[in-house]
Amino acid sequence: MDRSIAQLLSIASEPIGIPIVDMKSLDEWGILGAELAELLMLKNGFYAYESALLVRPLRSQHPPLGLLEWNAPGLWISEYAEAIDHTLFFAEDVFGGQFCIRDQCVRAFDPETGNFEQLCDSLSQWAHLVLTDYQYRTGYPLAHSWQSKSGPLRPGMRLLPKVPFICGGKYEMENLYSISDVDAMSFRASIANQMRDLPDGSKVVLRVKGNPASAGPDSEDR
Repeated sequence: MDRSIAQLLSIASEPIGIPIVDMKSLDEWGILGAELAELLMLKNGFYAYESALLVRPLRSQHPPLGLLEWNAPGLWISEYAEAIDHTLFFAEDVFGGQFCIRDQCVRAFDPETGNFEQLCDSLSQWAHLVLTDYQYRTGYPLAHSWQSKSGPLRPGMRLLPKVPFICGGKYEMENLYSISDVDAMSFRASIANQMRDLPDGSKVVLRVKGNPASAGPDSEDR
């Protein structure tokens, strides 16, 4: 087993899902799909860094949803105006920022902008990246502080900014609230769709649904 994978598993929670026998559903994702299958065979989904990092199990109808359920086109992916299909979202940070397999590499997906960031070429490199930069890559410091005050995040819940980060919202506890992961992605899709192709510094009025905790002004400088 790769050293970085082994180290990540050693600090992870107990498996979320039951042990897996058949991983053929990941065959279409090539070498990276095989690496992910191997990881899930060792531990079928898990949390790490006090729930800041979530690696999803292969299947689960209950929170947190499994890979197959989370990547279903009709759940949240199709709500983005710019196509983000042909992607396998397999893990996420505490804010719902996604880690995924796309174009034969591991990428990060920012749900507020709809942009992808190329990270690395293998799951072992991804594990090493998370381990060496976990505070940034998982949001652990804020996850720890928020849960110390408000209690552990329930399965399927993530932390969302009241004022979106892209609109200048601060990475502070007072700007965060818990929300279901599906609702969080749908909410950010509406933001990303409205912010598409706008130049930096544009004045925008965000019209979104389902953000009862939003405390920001109607208009923000991007």
